[in-house]
Amino acid sequence: MKNVVSSTSAPAAIGPYSQAITANGFVFASGQLPIDPSTGSFPEGGVTAQSEQSIKNLKTVLTEAGCSLDDVVKTTVFLKDIGDFAAMNDVYSQHFKQQCPARSAIEVANLPKGAVVEIEAIAVLPK
Repeated sequence: MKNVVSSTSAPAAIGPYSQAITANGFVFASGQLPIDPSTGSFPEGGVTAQSEQSIKNLKTVLTEAGCSLDDVVKTTVFLKDIGDFAAMNDVYSQHFKQQCPARSAIEVANLPKGAVVEIEAIAVLPK
């Protein structure tokens, strides 16, 4: 059985998808763009600010699903420029400190709305 997760405190989906789905004890969170839900825009400050906002949005969706960043087992980070990896990683490491999830980081040709980063995750729901 799957359930849709939706939070009004995170940016709304910009297409036919859910912010996250829970199924069989897991949370599958869609890629979180760095949209500030209060303004509808990206924060100023390049990949550092956008990485922070993407993780903030991810935390909001995970909280709505009933878990936290501590429950994340896998992330995928999409970067417009792999040269931004170190700056993204600095922000990422402030949020994932112990028992870090598995992770892939991929350079992509483009991201929705011109973002420079997008982060998706899979988490385990606490029992």
